[in-house]
Amino acid sequence: MRLLTSLAAVAACAAIAACSPSEEAAPAGETTADASASAGAVVPPIGSGPVTRAQIYAAAAESPEAFARAIFAQYVNGGPSEPPPPPGQDPMFSRTMNALIGDDFRAANGEVGTIEFDIFCQCQDQDGFVVDSMAVAQGDENTAGVSVVFTNMGIQKTAILELVREGGNWKVDDVEIGMTNSVKDMLMAAAEARG
Repeated sequence: MRLLTSLAAVAACAAIAACSPSEEAAPAGETTADASASAGAVVPPIGSGPVTRAQIYAAAAESPEAFARAIFAQYVNGGPSEPPPPPGQDPMFSRTMNALIGDDFRAANGEVGTIEFDIFCQCQDQDGFVVDSMAVAQGDENTAGVSVVFTNMGIQKTAILELVREGGNWKVDDVEIGMTNSVKDMLMAAAEARG
């Protein structure tokens, strides 16, 4: 509960920062939480090339911020460059999320499942993707939340990543979309409805 309260405060600050003009741009490559929460922070440098899944998995061993930056770097740089692993087997997600995603995929029986969009960009298409701000709140040594305010196709959105550390790596345990809809809750509700 404390993590969610901290995340709500971080998200509010990030949203305010994203709407305020920046007095000074953060130095290139700066990775502190204060710099990443500032408006106009570039996450990561645009044009740095495609981000591979191997780079995202490597960042998961570093820190919550490095992991979140790597996830969103793929969108800043044009979108995911590789197909994802089979549903329910992605090292990016926690065991719980992988179980829910895998169950939903099997239940869909070849049709579109409960989540019919990319949970990170909250989209099916992207254009002009920019991360406006990012703020990290670490609950304890094994939990963290990352609030990301981004603009895609001219529309500003917020995603809150709830991260857990499993086996030494950070994993996505949930994504809250627009600070109200939980991907995990949507998947759990669908599983409960199926019985």
